Amino acid sequence: MSARWSALPARSRPKLISYGLSLGSFAAQSAFGSAGDLTSRTDGALFLGTPSFGQPWGDITRTRDAGSPQWQPVYRAGQTVRFGASADDLAKPGASWPWPHVVYLQHASGPVVWWSPDLMTRKPDWLTEPRGPDVSSQTRWYPVVTFLPVTVDQFFGVSVPPEHGHNYGNSIVGAWQNVVPPTLWSPDAAVQLPKLIDAYPLE
Repeated sequence: MSARWSALPARSRPKLISYGLSLGSFAAQSAFGSAGDLTSRTDGALFLGTPSFGQPWGDITRTRDAGSPQWQPVYRAGQTVRFGASADDLAKPGASWPWPHVVYLQHASGPVVWWSPDLMTRKPDWLTEPRGPDVSSQTRWYPVVTFLPVTVDQFFGVSVPPEHGHNYGNSIVGAWQNVVPPTLWSPDAAVQLPKLIDAYPLE
């Protein structure tokens, strides 16, 4: 598919965007070897709730800029890839953000993102570093014990308010604006569409 797309005239070919949610994010990313590969072979990407075993998410998170937390990393000063719990987070850091944009939405309380067999034997960075705003200060790491509730939470991750757990709700509207700015878009549409999404929550 990518080869056929690349052969089309650059001025008239459609935009090629990579997208995935949860396991779909893992599958969509598996076609790419790095952040550079993503930006060189697509016109942008949006990944939501990527499982911790996903790549290149894992390498990008591991090589994040010093001082940035695992739950919301900064990668190479935000020049290619940006992470956020909501679309508003994508404005940080304030440096320029050349196209194409690669966006990862993930929540500090997202069980799908942070579940890993490593939880059984190793304290994760997201509990070692300053934790995300929706992770309880009472959460502690214990060998095996911490792994169990995170495992169970995966089955209930969408049954929480938007911008928490595995519920990305209306955040996707602003995220798409940052990846593929829609034509004929208006400030009113940017306000109304999230409200419509909120009116029909996931069951």
